[in-house]
Amino acid sequence: MPYLIVAVVLVGVLCLLNLLLTVGVIRRLRKQAASAASLPPMEDGLAVGEEIPEFAATTTDGEPISDELIDGPALIGFFSPSCEPCRELMPRFIEHARRTPAAVLAVVVTDSDSDQEAVADVERLAEVARVVVEAPHGAIQGAFQVAGYPTVFEIGADRRVADNNPVLPATVRA
Repeated sequence: MPYLIVAVVLVGVLCLLNLLLTVGVIRRLRKQAASAASLPPMEDGLAVGEEIPEFAATTTDGEPISDELIDGPALIGFFSPSCEPCRELMPRFIEHARRTPAAVLAVVVTDSDSDQEAVADVERLAEVARVVVEAPHGAIQGAFQVAGYPTVFEIGADRRVADNNPVLPATVRA
């Protein structure tokens, strides 16, 4: 009988400990959900046919860039140095940018300006595009509703999205 009492008390203590740990996990999840809710919502990107949104930024050369300066066909790419698909797409994006008469804008998304991979990406993209470096959930990403990387938009002469394949528009693949 004393073994049974010890076993019941031990199971009770373990259940109480499990309950306390579960409450702690729930509190942490609620805290994370509240902090995530304060971030701007990101969608799947602008749909084909939508007009380019208002945005303003400064390129790495100190040149101001905005939606008003994009007055014709354009190619706009969003890349992150920590993203493997971005590494695979970037050479094709650069090659296409060299061949296109359209204006080219590249947005490099990074948490740190001193990130060596970001610096290398900016240098490569600066050969063929105006480059903007911005933090995650930045103004241009919010305007274009970019949720993942890489994302490439092709803008037509009418200032509307002609193609929005999140990886690579059909014209870039060709």
